[in-house]
Order: sequence, then structure tokens, then C-alpha cells
Amino acid sequence: MSGERKVLLAAGGTGGHMFPAEALAHELLARGVRPSLMTDRRGASVPAALSSIEIHRVRAGGVASGSIVKRMAGMASLLCGMLEARRIVRHIRPDAVVGFGGYASLPAMMAATGAGVPAMIHEQNAVLGRANRMVASRVRRIATSFEKVSGLREADRAKIRLTGNPVRAEIAAVGPYEAPTAGGELRVLVFGGSLGASVFGRVVPAAMEKLDASLRKRLRIVQQCRAEDLDRVAASYKSLGIEAETRKFFDDMPRRLGWAQLVLCRAGASTIAELAAAGRPALLVPYPHATDDHQTANAKALEAAGGVWVMPEREMTAESLAASLAEKLSNPVLLGTAAMALRAGARKDAARALADQVAALMDHPVREKAA
Repeated sequence: MSGERKVLLAAGGTGGHMFPAEALAHELLARGVRPSLMTDRRGASVPAALSSIEIHRVRAGGVASGSIVKRMAGMASLLCGMLEARRIVRHIRPDAVVGFGGYASLPAMMAATGAGVPAMIHEQNAVLGRANRMVASRVRRIATSFEKVSGLREADRAKIRLTGNPVRAEIAAVGPYEAPTAGGELRVLVFGGSLGASVFGRVVPAAMEKLDASLRKRLRIVQQCRAEDLDRVAASYKSLGIEAETRKFFDDMPRRLGWAQLVLCRAGASTIAELAAAGRPALLVPYPHATDDHQTANAKALEAAGGVWVMPEREMTAESLAASLAEKLSNPVLLGTAAMALRAGARKDAARALADQVAALMDHPVREKAA
């Protein structure tokens, strides 16, 4: 189509990178802009919602950690990916490129910026990711999800545009929060990926056992578990007389969030954004081995705004978790206030704001002096 604008999206294969790319793709399509996606060849998961757009896979590898051999292999893979990406960029001829982080985004970002394509990155976390850090000096704008982002060079701070982190429309449409009523159900949702599910599977049932019987009989729990833990966790709750549902994976998270009165989970960027958009109070247990400890930074930023509480994994014992849960579940006003604080601070227009930045980038193809 003559005059059709095209935007190349570059993202790693995890949900944290793909979800905002998906949200932006839908917003661009609604504006008559044709998006395409570049990711890597390592079986990266592409959401079904992106199946309608052109998808390109190139080689990519991590270069910042591991043994010397692994880093060299990663560099070789990255260089090959850049050559592949260069050919694809020449073929697509995008009007702009947007990177969402992850090493899989690097070939596209390096190839596009090397060809003079106007570029920006979106950082989902409160700490600039390593891949985004590598291209920050090459892009014209840096869209952020948090007001304060560490890891940026001082020279790049003028490029910052606060947009928030886009969430799926189904999450943004979750209904209003319903605080517990006197003597009513206490609905707790527990999830956190395979590693989160492992520690939660060990500690959460033990913590529930330590709750006062008056609270325990009101509990309704939905919990993500690793496959090998499902039967044990379910049996623990049954022995305590707690109504519980255990699953390996939730493919209906909007419904689960709508049901929950308190969430216990990790602090990944997409999780943080979805909790805020849904307005669901949470006890966050950051993954302690996340790169640059970015989950703790995410959690602390949201805690400062109100609506969540943070418990480091090293401090999460059955006793400490039971005490924290009892305090919150016994106080409907506290939970309701937290839910309102979260929703008030949510940036539900993040996809629109991000698309506005892309449009401005395309409208000013010559490097902006003020950016």
C-alpha cells in the first residue's frame, strides 16, 4: 500500500517483553500502521494475538554472563543475527523500530539504528535491562514504565518519556475490587512462574497452617504449583480443611485476578503492571536472582506508591508469611485502600502513550535536538 507506515518491533521471547510489544502492535494496527516483529530462533514464544503480523526470527545470544566460551558463543550468534537482521531491515524498510529488551532484540536494534532508522526502546522494569543498556545511546527516545529508572547514563536521561507498561485489554477490563466482608470468604491467588511456584509450594501451605482457625476456615486459595508439587500442596490444604484449587498454569489470569482479594506473587514488570491495572493488592516476593535485582526495584517502586507489600524471599518463612497474611486478611479496610491506591496509579493508557511516541518518532525522522 502506497504511503503505508511500517514499524519493526524487537523483543525477547518472555512474556515480560512480548506483552507490551503485543499491546503496541494492536494500537498501531488500529491507527493504520503496519507492525512486524523480530525475535530470536530459540523457540521464543510469540503470543497467538500476534499471529496476524509478519514475524521474523534471527539468531541471538547473551553476551554478559556465563563462561568465556558461552560468552564467545553468544557473541558469535549475535553477530550472525545482526547480519540476518540487516537483510530483513533492508527488505522491510521500516519507518521506525521499537525495542522491548532481551538479547533477542539486539540484532534488530543494531541493524536498524545502523541503517539510520529512527529508534526507541521501551523499558518495563525499574532498572534498565542489559540489552536496552547496550543500545540506549543509539536510540532517540527511551519509554519507561516507572518514573525513576536506574542504569541510565546521564547523557541519555533527556530521552526519557514516561508511558507506563501496556497491559492486555482483558486485564484492564477487570472489574472493581471487592474487599472481604465480616465472616465472608478470604480469596487468595498465588502464582509466580516455575521458580516462584516452587518456593510458594513449600512455604505457603505451611504458613496457612499457622493461621488462626477463624481465618483458615474462611480461606479460598487458588495456587500455581510445579507439576511435581501439585498433589502434595493439594493434600496439605485438604488436611487443613481449606478449599483450594492448584494448577500448573493459568490461561485465564484476568478472571483469576478479578476473583482475588489478595495476591501473593513475584514482581516481574508485567505482573506489576497487571496488578496495578486490575487494582488487586498484593504481597510481593521478588525473585532474588533476577538480573540486577530488578524485581526488588520494581516491587519497592510500587510499594512506595501504595497498594503492595514487599517480603524478600530470604525472610519468607512460614511464621513471617503467616503473620503478614493474618494482618492483611483481617483488615478489609487496609486491603480496600491498597486496591484504590493501585488503581489510581495505574497507567491504563500506556499502549496509546507508547504509540504516540512512535508516531512522533516517525513524524520527525531527523534527529531531534531536544531528544
